[in-house]
Amino acid sequence: MAENDSVLAAARTWAGEPLALATVVSTWGSAPRPRGSHMLVHRDGRFEGSVSGGCVESDILQTAAEVIAGAPFQLRRYGVADAAAWEVGLPCGGEIAVMVQPVSAEGFDPELFDRIAGAREQGDSLTVHTDLDTGHSSERPLETGEVFINRYDPPRRLLIVGAVQIAQSLAALARTLGIEVVVIDPRARFLTEERFPGVTLDDRWPDEAVAAYRPGPATAVVTLSHDIKIDDPALIAALGSEAGYVGALGSRRSHAARRERLAAAGLSAEAIDRVDGPVGIDIGAIGPSEIALSIAAAMVGAFHDTPKP
Repeated sequence: MAENDSVLAAARTWAGEPLALATVVSTWGSAPRPRGSHMLVHRDGRFEGSVSGGCVESDILQTAAEVIAGAPFQLRRYGVADAAAWEVGLPCGGEIAVMVQPVSAEGFDPELFDRIAGAREQGDSLTVHTDLDTGHSSERPLETGEVFINRYDPPRRLLIVGAVQIAQSLAALARTLGIEVVVIDPRARFLTEERFPGVTLDDRWPDEAVAAYRPGPATAVVTLSHDIKIDDPALIAALGSEAGYVGALGSRRSHAARRERLAAAGLSAEAIDRVDGPVGIDIGAIGPSEIALSIAAAMVGAFHDTPKP
């Protein structure tokens, strides 16, 4: 998850220091944080990440301090049915189980942080298996006992094709969602840092650029230029990849024409069906910002494998 980026960064900064790692290993009902969420705790009380959005962090900090001091790993459960849950502030109606383990060879090996970060930087996933009887984590699958499996996927990325006004709003919104943004447009006067601060700018032809980023399930490709010489090659490259979301701006009429062009280019109907066109969720959007919001919502839904309404 993108939310764990700060935890990985802290692990590198605090390397060699006494640490404990808290992880949400199961959830029920309206739990505040999903499975796999981390909170890294330093011996001096500093921490990064969250396991409940603030509900049980105080209790976890105390537990982490005990683990850092030498206590065995612990599996803590919090729910509204228990008086202790109310005492630590989990009145949202959900329940969570949080594992707290030492960052050590006997618990969560510090080298795993580097391996996770390296895999993500290469656009790959890495899976860590944790024995819930011993609190030991490893990349190797475990054959016995109760096991928690956590997969660390690459960071989410959005490739925007066409440096237009909607792209400016979409780029800014995606960044607030923790999504890495690349804006692709061979037209240099459109592609400026003043118009797109804080994002990667790529002036290659879209088919070359999209292919170079090797889109996978954590990457979205959205074409916005309204120029078929720019948009169509990008869509063809995206549909030849494992991109998690592919969207194209335009009316239903223009999308019908687009489908004909893509079919003429040799793409199958199944491949063309992957294109979300007209792009975004229908919220009656008016103006670039609202259109960007509708696109972002559809993109996030695709990342979570939620069908578009």
